[in-house]
Amino acid sequence: MTYPPHDPYRTGSVETTDRASLYVEESGRPDGVPALWLHGGPGGSLGRGGYRRAFDPRAYRLVGIDQRGTGRSTPSVAGDPAGLERHTTQRLVADLEEVRDRLGIESWVVGGVSWGTTLALAYGEEHPDRVRALALKAVTTTSRDEVDWITEGGVGRLFPEEWAVFDRESRRRDDERPVDAYARRLASDDAADREAAAASWDRWEGVHVSLDDPDSRGRGHLGPGRREAFATLVTRYWSNDGFLSGERSVMARLPRIGHIPGALVHGRRDVSGPAVTPWRLHRAWPASTLTVVEDEGHGGPGQVEALGSALDVFARR
Repeated sequence: MTYPPHDPYRTGSVETTDRASLYVEESGRPDGVPALWLHGGPGGSLGRGGYRRAFDPRAYRLVGIDQRGTGRSTPSVAGDPAGLERHTTQRLVADLEEVRDRLGIESWVVGGVSWGTTLALAYGEEHPDRVRALALKAVTTTSRDEVDWITEGGVGRLFPEEWAVFDRESRRRDDERPVDAYARRLASDDAADREAAAASWDRWEGVHVSLDDPDSRGRGHLGPGRREAFATLVTRYWSNDGFLSGERSVMARLPRIGHIPGALVHGRRDVSGPAVTPWRLHRAWPASTLTVVEDEGHGGPGQVEALGSALDVFARR
């Protein structure tokens, strides 16, 4: 089920304890079932609000957040290498708790897309008592295996010409992975090098999501105004395995949310994040369901429809 576009009834910001300002918007019913939406990236944003179409505005009080350093949240990470140390998954989880507390919400349904699903899972595993259900589309866990698939030999086998350029333009040292080289350059004080690295990263992002739209290759993923912030954050998180390695990994802590209802929705043609990730999660998560949309990639209208149907069920619990 999907719903007509609807605008927020309230927008504003929440200042965190370390003085970051997070953009927050609320839509639907002020007295509805509380829900949270987490955008992709790391480094994406809420965009134009298309995420709201999966949530029944008559049932939900929906909260959307531009994550730390992105979108309308400040300060932007672009051009601020010194501020990067404050960007970890654990800090983002703490941000979500600060927003929940400031809004007076006891617990909420937590939804997300792509990177937002990793953050939703990490939040749920840290605060299972605050999560009523999880609604996840284009599912990731940001493991080393998933990052290497996108940035090294995996997707590169499907797009070898473009991957060779991406690898060469990383300017990596002999002991570096491509993602580590891009992260190093994007955290440097050299503005021209940051700009070049961001442009190269953005071109590769545009390639590996282009299976259904080959003509889009070469156009890039984002405009120049946003690409540096996006590339800086995504490479920081990916080069650190999402700050979720070892005992902190999503899979290692999954038993903490095993009892929480979860809807996993994924595209069969998602070459950026193959369906093995949600399949493994589903097998280890007793209260989850898995819906694979056969003819879609990393998102799509069929996945929005499936996610909306799951959210309709969660609203009635």
